[in-house]
Amino acid sequence: MGLLKLRKNKKFNYTPRYYDDKGEGNPFEIKHKFDEYRKTVGANKGIKGKFNDALDDLKNNPNREVNKRILVIVAVLLLIFLFIIDFDLSIFLPK
Repeated sequence: MGLLKLRKNKKFNYTPRYYDDKGEGNPFEIKHKFDEYRKTVGANKGIKGKFNDALDDLKNNPNREVNKRILVIVAVLLLIFLFIIDFDLSIFLPK
């Protein structure tokens, strides 16, 4: 029945009657301006493919400050979570 698979959209080979070939590409093509720089945009992939593409984008990102900021935010949220569940942090400290 295909509960986990998504349907692909139908593609039609339509060209407008008064389409000028000298313009910038197809006027009916919807494209985001950053799509050509992203690896995660495109055909529907499985969860493993999406995760691998996201990791590749993170590794090849020239802006390292963003990666550090994300790590700091994750660490702070993890410490808040451990404090809420009353986790004993003294096991990580030397005696």
